[in-house]
Amino acid sequence: MTTQNIPAAGESVPANSAPEVLENLVRLAERAGASDIHLQMRGKTAEVGFRLDGIITPGRELPAEIAERVFGRIKFLARLKTYQETLPQDGRIPREDLKCQNDIRVATYPTVTGEKIVLRMFHSGTTKTLGELSLPPLANAELESFLRQTSGLLLLTGPAGSGKTTTIYACLRHLAEAGGRHIITVEDPVEQVVPGTMQTEVNEAIGLDFARAARHLLRQDPQVLILGEIRDEATAQLAIRAGLTGHLVISTLHAGSCRGVFERLLTMCPDHSAVASALELVLNQRLIRKVCPACDGGGCETCLHTGYQGRVPLVEWLRVNGTVREQIRHRELSTIVPVQTLEAAARSLVNQGVTNETEYKRIFGL
Repeated sequence: MTTQNIPAAGESVPANSAPEVLENLVRLAERAGASDIHLQMRGKTAEVGFRLDGIITPGRELPAEIAERVFGRIKFLARLKTYQETLPQDGRIPREDLKCQNDIRVATYPTVTGEKIVLRMFHSGTTKTLGELSLPPLANAELESFLRQTSGLLLLTGPAGSGKTTTIYACLRHLAEAGGRHIITVEDPVEQVVPGTMQTEVNEAIGLDFARAARHLLRQDPQVLILGEIRDEATAQLAIRAGLTGHLVISTLHAGSCRGVFERLLTMCPDHSAVASALELVLNQRLIRKVCPACDGGGCETCLHTGYQGRVPLVEWLRVNGTVREQIRHRELSTIVPVQTLEAAARSLVNQGVTNETEYKRIFGL
């Protein structure tokens, strides 16, 4: 990883170098394809890390004096309180302010060793098509089939960083390009602007959460409603009701498996028949790193010596048919089995040489 013009701990630095250091960090992250930059104060230094393909890769440490000025510069550009170090703050830096390719979300947090700041890169112009998601052909066909429907609920699940948002944006792009339908989103936050859609953000500071936003937006006559996340019973019941009343609804729900989605949803919605009738498709996904083709996993400049470059989704899915609907109504979930388990999908990629055994074990905690 090149660190030119980024001072190391112990190096002398000009007093006015903070803007240049910050811009170089952001450019380095963009060249590497990093999704986040982590800056953590550790006494006399600040650790720099780049999130590459889901893994934090260490960078050069910054001396405390320059780190403090960089932190102040970040807060100033994000319109945060520069003197506040004991409470979390959230803000956003427009790309023009840093002469970079992407807008940047800023999140600060106090720790026992000093403040930590995470910069999230909002990669512009990178909304993928469904075909570019690299889903298994059968899963892609099920997704396209659902998107042709006029009503029903699609739920995506998986941990943070598993690609759910990327999949939702691909669906959003597909629907927008097809045209002919009024599409409304409720997001936290809007990460990419998709032409032909009405995108909105929640603002919990003023009481505009997912449930309240969606409830009011249903009066805007949407044909497609995309909710960034189902977090509570009110949002869950609203999504179910919308799916039953002529709306195509897409959302995410945190659960560990396809079956876990049913278990959580039935807990949140007492009307099991409504859940069974509204739910059409569940996708559970993860992202697994691909072996770097330039070095075959050995580590090189291309992959920043990680041995991996890029990721591919692992997907298990379940199309809700008549049999499954009866199982949901009677809460008989133990026999619900998705199409191709995540483990089977990963093992297939190992056998094809797309990924390796080390990455397989990391994903499944073996």
